[in-house]
Amino acid sequence: MEVRDLIERYQNGERDFSYVDLSGANLSGVNLRDTDLTGANLTEANLSWAFLNRANLTSVCLRRADLHSASFSGTNLQQATLSGANLAKIDLRLARLRGADLNWAVLSEADLSGADLQSAKLDRVNLERAKLNSACLVGTELMEVNLRRANLASAKLDQANLREAHLEEANLREATLIGANLTEANLSGAYLRQANLTEADLHRVVLTGADLSEAIISNADLSRANLAGAYLLKTSFRKAHLLRTNLQDVYLLRADLSEANLRGADLRRADLSGAYLCDATLSDADLSDAYLLETHLIRTNLDGAEMTGCCIYNWHTEDLDLTKVKCQYIYTHFNHSAKQPTDRYPIDRDLEPGELGRRSDHDSAIVEVYFTESPNWETLVFTLVQIELESEDLSLSVRSYELVEDNYLLKLAANRLVNSKALSRRIFQLYPEIQQRLLDRRPDILNSLGIARRTEHPDPTLEPPPKANLPDPQSPALADRQSRLYREVVRQIQHILNSQVPEQFVESVQRLLDFLKGQGISTREIQKRLIGQAILQRAKVDEGFREQLIRWEKTASEAERLSTVGHAVRMAIAMLWNQFL
Repeated sequence: MEVRDLIERYQNGERDFSYVDLSGANLSGVNLRDTDLTGANLTEANLSWAFLNRANLTSVCLRRADLHSASFSGTNLQQATLSGANLAKIDLRLARLRGADLNWAVLSEADLSGADLQSAKLDRVNLERAKLNSACLVGTELMEVNLRRANLASAKLDQANLREAHLEEANLREATLIGANLTEANLSGAYLRQANLTEADLHRVVLTGADLSEAIISNADLSRANLAGAYLLKTSFRKAHLLRTNLQDVYLLRADLSEANLRGADLRRADLSGAYLCDATLSDADLSDAYLLETHLIRTNLDGAEMTGCCIYNWHTEDLDLTKVKCQYIYTHFNHSAKQPTDRYPIDRDLEPGELGRRSDHDSAIVEVYFTESPNWETLVFTLVQIELESEDLSLSVRSYELVEDNYLLKLAANRLVNSKALSRRIFQLYPEIQQRLLDRRPDILNSLGIARRTEHPDPTLEPPPKANLPDPQSPALADRQSRLYREVVRQIQHILNSQVPEQFVESVQRLLDFLKGQGISTREIQKRLIGQAILQRAKVDEGFREQLIRWEKTASEAERLSTVGHAVRMAIAMLWNQFL
């Protein structure tokens, strides 16, 4: 059929041109919307800038055709042959390309948003910078495809064959690649946040600098893969195979590596803070200079692992055998301001083989305790005595005391490794109780020690709250009752602020403040100083708590935000913003 006849018949209302032979025809810029060209032969035809929206091109042959910048949105191209065709910048939004042959085609900067490419053949196709967001590519052949900087957000790539594909800097956010074959594919710098790669074959894949935060990679094979410098925050690697995988300098914060096989993996300088390694295998792995802050190592196999220079501040261990690890020294603390590990152990020598596992009496740890006000040393001494009595063979001593950003930092040295976070919480729990007991029985204690009591100058840190905080008492008994009540509520508030999440403590603390007001007791000092300082103190040492504050700021109701406690929380967040958030 001649092009002139085709256009004339189309303008006269005819739409059925199935099985016509238009090979080599020049149809550039023509309007053939809603046309039926089923089975047509358009080999090497020129359809650049043409309009075939919603057309039916089922089983059409467009081999080596020129379709660049054409508009094919909503077009049916199922089982079509487009091998070697030029489809650069084509509009194929919501097009149906199931089973289509696009091998060797050029689709650079093409728009295939929402297109159905299930079971299509796209081997060695150029899709650089193409838009494939929400596209269906289930079971699609994409071997050696060029998808550099392509947009595949929310695309479905389950069971797709992406072997040796080029996906550098591609956007695969929330994409599903369940069971996909990505063997030796290059995804360096790719964005895979919240993607699902369950049971995917990632053998020898390159993921350097990629962002896989919150992605699901359970039961996947990443053996000998290269993930150096990748971001893996809260990523799930449950039961994944990571044999001899390169994980140098990766961020695995709060990642789930339960039952994962990391035998021989390279984890040098990796940040595993808060990660879960329950029943994981890290035998012969290299963890030199890795960060294990608050990492959970439960029944983890570390036989033959290299751990020299690891920072184990606040790590959580259970049924962990460290007798077979290779380790010359570790760090027992971390300076969050300087972002570096501190307190080398041993101080002036290297560990003997197996010594780390034996946890000898010479093991040490540093516990940091932040006070919003200068502590009462009598109370502190008796608090530490109580803690030592509660813990077998534990000895604590004051290592240093200094003012740090309007807080008083007390460093305690323990004679063995302890959970410093739990110990700090226990100190804050006991401190107000011991202080009250000292206040009640201080004369007896001084008498028992033969110390003359100077009643004219009582200890100001054990005195009731200032007169300005309490209403004028009608009687000494009422004033004493209000003083005791005030201290008890302050103790409860401190405990709540150090143990609950913002969603809980805003309501809990507000109820306590309302209770005090109902008793005629001023809460001004609590509102002005205690709440904000307690939140700041906790946020400085607890990254998870900082994230909880951010979440509360985004999700809190207007009533919560405008409440007395809510206002104090928002003020604390504002003070933290420049430093941490």
